[in-house]
Amino acid sequence: MRIIKKYGKDILYKELKKSYNFFIKEANTDKKSKGYGLIKDKTILADNIASIASVGYGLAALVIGVEHNCIKYKEAYDRVNRTLENFINNVEGKNGFYYHFVNMQTGKREWNCEVSIIDTAIFICGAITAGEYFGKEVKNKANILYKRINWEWYKNKENNLFYMGYKPEKGFWGQWNGYAEQLIMYILGVSSPTYPIDKSMYYEFNRKKKDYKDIKDIIYTYCGTLFTYQYSHAWIDFRNLTDINGINWFENSVKATKANREYCIDNKSKFKTYGENSWGLTSCLSPKGYIGPGAEPCDTNLEIENDGTISPCGAIGSIVFTPKESIKAIEYYYNTFRKLWGKYGFKDGFNLEGEKSWFAKEYIGIDKGIGMLMIENYLNETIWKYFMKNEYVIKGLEMLEFTDTKSEDLKLNKV
Repeated sequence: MRIIKKYGKDILYKELKKSYNFFIKEANTDKKSKGYGLIKDKTILADNIASIASVGYGLAALVIGVEHNCIKYKEAYDRVNRTLENFINNVEGKNGFYYHFVNMQTGKREWNCEVSIIDTAIFICGAITAGEYFGKEVKNKANILYKRINWEWYKNKENNLFYMGYKPEKGFWGQWNGYAEQLIMYILGVSSPTYPIDKSMYYEFNRKKKDYKDIKDIIYTYCGTLFTYQYSHAWIDFRNLTDINGINWFENSVKATKANREYCIDNKSKFKTYGENSWGLTSCLSPKGYIGPGAEPCDTNLEIENDGTISPCGAIGSIVFTPKESIKAIEYYYNTFRKLWGKYGFKDGFNLEGEKSWFAKEYIGIDKGIGMLMIENYLNETIWKYFMKNEYVIKGLEMLEFTDTKSEDLKLNKV
């Protein structure tokens, strides 16, 4: 039986609700468990493993759920409150940062993973959003967790850059030396009342530029995958914000997204999965496992990285940047590929190359999360509205000398 053909907002609301259900149904809600509030990283491949970022998106999901009458305010408040309490008392980490992956039942480290700065940042963004929305105990606990984060500890003092990762067995490694998904780390880090970083860190990372066809001066990410242009934008409303170098990161993501789509159109003769309405190269599951496909401009070898796999979350997570193009892609996926749709909406990826088409059976928390938040921001600006109310977010943007092109005072954005 074919899916009934649907258009535009009908599909957006269906995807929003089903993505929300992922974060509700794949969470540990056993009030006696030390893993209360933890949310699965993946539905199948990591059945008992939570990701910290998935929890961050899940906290925002509860805000969205109340707004759309999917859950009662009191029930959502209780779930958020208990989750933050568990992070304060039990979930394993170091210096305010948390391990990337933890056990769903115990809250303890899994897979010998790293203490992750970016995943902690996504988690705390969800906590801050929930704190602004629910107030009271929730806001107090979100502040406790935020103030615990020792941003200075994660800084390489020799080059004034954040390290990429940390494991107790090997120490720190790598560095955030170029533009990617990490903008939120500087905004929250510089305004920390306990462990602030110097604002110079924001101006330290490289801002390499390239053109793609007639799309000029894209500040591009190393891998060229779309999530790197999306994650900080799910929380920060950059639309009218410009830094002292004249950079508007929202406009930059618009350009990078359009380039990603153009790249797919230009390479549709190479990969039959690609096309005008089938684009959005971003990290996802593929027939050969989890991969990081990208588009020009980038510094990676796309001949190696790309195998023709597309993830719906690439275009969905870009809906605030390219609404018309994203909605056309969403309509195409929904109305064309029955196997791409399931109990939590769009699955993680598909690939039409080879003798037999491949469709993922899996849902991944961070991919459902970025799509859910961006759809909600596109429809109602809910996450932007509450996150941008936070005093530390406002202070961080002011300290980094962002100016609002519609208002000279960022405080005027405060609702």
